[in-house]
Parts: sequence; C-alpha cells; structure tokens
Amino acid sequence: MTRNWTMTRVLLDRNAGLYLTSVVVSAFGTSALGLASGVWVKDLTGSNGLAALCMLAIWAPTLLGPALGTIADRVRRKPLLIWTNLGLAGLLPTLFGVGSRADLWLLFAVLFVYGATVVVHDPAESALLAATVDPDLLRDFNGLRTTVVEGMKLVAPLTGAGLYATYGGPTVACLDAVTFALAAALWVLIRVHEERPERPAGTWRERTAEGARRLWARPGLRRLVLAGGATMFFAALSSTMTYAVVDGLGHAPAYSGVLYAVQGAGSVAVGLASGPAMRRLGERRFAAAGIALTAVAVAARGIPSDPVALVCSGAIGLGLPCVLIAAFTAVQHEIPGPLLGRATATANTLVFTPNVIGLAVGAALVELADHRLLLVLFGLALLATAASLAQRPDRASRTADRSPSDANPA
Repeated sequence: MTRNWTMTRVLLDRNAGLYLTSVVVSAFGTSALGLASGVWVKDLTGSNGLAALCMLAIWAPTLLGPALGTIADRVRRKPLLIWTNLGLAGLLPTLFGVGSRADLWLLFAVLFVYGATVVVHDPAESALLAATVDPDLLRDFNGLRTTVVEGMKLVAPLTGAGLYATYGGPTVACLDAVTFALAAALWVLIRVHEERPERPAGTWRERTAEGARRLWARPGLRRLVLAGGATMFFAALSSTMTYAVVDGLGHAPAYSGVLYAVQGAGSVAVGLASGPAMRRLGERRFAAAGIALTAVAVAARGIPSDPVALVCSGAIGLGLPCVLIAAFTAVQHEIPGPLLGRATATANTLVFTPNVIGLAVGAALVELADHRLLLVLFGLALLATAASLAQRPDRASRTADRSPSDANPA
C-alpha cells in the first residue's frame, strides 16, 4: 500500500508528470537513433569496430563533464533545458548529408555534438528535479525515470530498425529531432521558480573542482560512484560484442534491436521496483546485487543460443541500472543545490568516462579476439566489482583512506 501511494504521489505531481513525459519522448528518439546509427555504419562499411564507434562518439564528451557541468550552476536551469533540446532538434536533420562511407565524418561529428549537449543537459535536469520533487520521493522518481527511459527500448529500437530498413538513417534522425522539439515544449509547461544564480566566486577551475571535492568527501557516495564507473567499463566492453554475438547467432545486424528491446523490458521492471528495494536494502547492497546479476548475464552472452541470448539481455536490463539509480539518487540526497549541477556532472564523468574507454577498447578487441572468451572475462571482472561494493563499510575502512568525519556509508 505504501509503495502504491508513493508511486501515485509521484505520478499525480504536475511537474513530475510533465518531466516524465518529456523523458519518454526524447528517450524514444535517442534509443531509435542509437541503434540505427550503428546499423547504418555497419551497412556502409561492414565493420563491427566502426559501428561500435558510434556509441563512443556519443559518450566521449563525458570526459569534459566537470567543466561542462558548471554551466548548469551558472544559469537558470529550465531555459537551459529548453534551448538544449531545441538545439538538438535543429542539429539532427543535417544527417541527410550522409550517403556514403566518405560522409561518415559528418555522422560522427553530429553524434559527438549530440553527446556534448547531453552532458550539459543531464546535470541541469537532475538539479532541477531535486529542487522540485520531495526528497522522500527521489528514489521512486528516479526508478520511474529509469522505467520510462529503458521502457523505450521495448519499442524504439524496433521502430528505428524498421524506419531505417524502409527509409534509411536520415529519417530516423528526423524522428529524433521531432522528439527533442516536443521535449522542449513540455519543459516550457513545467512550473518552477528559479532565482538567477549568484555571481560565482573564485576561478573557473576552482568552481569546477568544488563539485568534485564535495562528492569525494563522502565515502559512501564515493564507493557507489566508483563501482558505477567500473560497472559501466565492463558493460561497455560487453556491448561492443553485440554485433559479434548477433553474427554468432546467425542473424542480420538489425537483430540487435530485438536484444535491446528485451534489455529494455528488464530495465522497466527494475525501475518500478528500485524505490522499495533501496529502502529495504540500502543503496550499496541494491547496487551490488544488480552488478552481480549483470556479471552472470555478460559471461553467458557468448553461448550461441537465441533463448540464452534473450535471457541474458533481460538480465542485463535488470541488473545494470541498479548501480546508476543508487549512485545518482545518493548524489541528489547528499549534495546541496547550488553545487548539484557540478557534482552531478562530476559523477557522470566518473561513471561514464570508463564507458567511453570501454567502447574504444572493445571496438579494437572485437576485431582481435574471440568474443566468447572476452565475455567470460568481463563477467568475472563484474563479479569482483560486486563483491567489492558488497563489502561491509567497517571492513572497507581498513583498506580505504577515510577520516572519522567522513564516515557516512551509503
């Protein structure tokens, strides 16, 4: 009853409802384009490695996260969200210029700018969310956000694959542009009063570093963020094996859309359950359980069986979001509002920069080694990450540099 009432409170909140709707429409376009761009490059080049580089282009700007995140603390966040969405809506139609292998530079450039805009957008969104939603509801709200984002993988990749097969990649890019325009319109409707941020003190470098210092000073939060980074590194390595896994199953590259859809179904389930689960287990144990499930699924992906591949995709969908939901909910709870943009951007960088590195390394490894052996190794590394995070805080204190004033385990 309590869980249902909490969910009802979240969904009946006007701003929360508009926010979730904007997430639905933009996530639909993003999921469709994410799949279509890889298939597009695969068809133009025949290279699994170049196809994997599409995701690298999107994720690479997270390396600049702490610096770009200062923007979210320097301006009012609602107008920033509106203009970033409109900017992406205007950018994506330029992909009509991609018609051959020689034009791939334009695709990669657009994906890079796309990723850089998202790096600015996400901290502003998180900070505005924390200012407008009751702190007691953040666990449930972040779970619902994961549900709607990952739920798009149930329909968006298949839609994107169908549009791509029928009309080509530029049509999918235009669909994504329309969703960003709709998201901007929804942000216009959200009611929030924002004071203009005070003129910042200190140098730009000092302001950028302040978010990182506040994040690093909290040991429980630090452990969650670092575990998230390790998880995303090995998950990224695994994701670059997707087209090789599909080849091993004897399917065309577009079959990857089916696997992504099943993964989305798993993430829908964990998003709905994450709020109650975190209240029962705590952020740390909830995250560790999710990482362990992901580890087993990643290791089993190399088995050349359609049923096994589908089960593994669903299990990864269940397990992978756990550490992300736990870590970013903890950031919203523990970091004060004026620093939340920078701290969130720093957490994004610490979590997702390993993802960028994993995509780059995996794009090379998939061409050099047997993907089945690599997947087993990635799974073992994820198990080690889960075991480290599950370690009790008092035991972890014997091996970590902690001061008494920092004792605040997640």
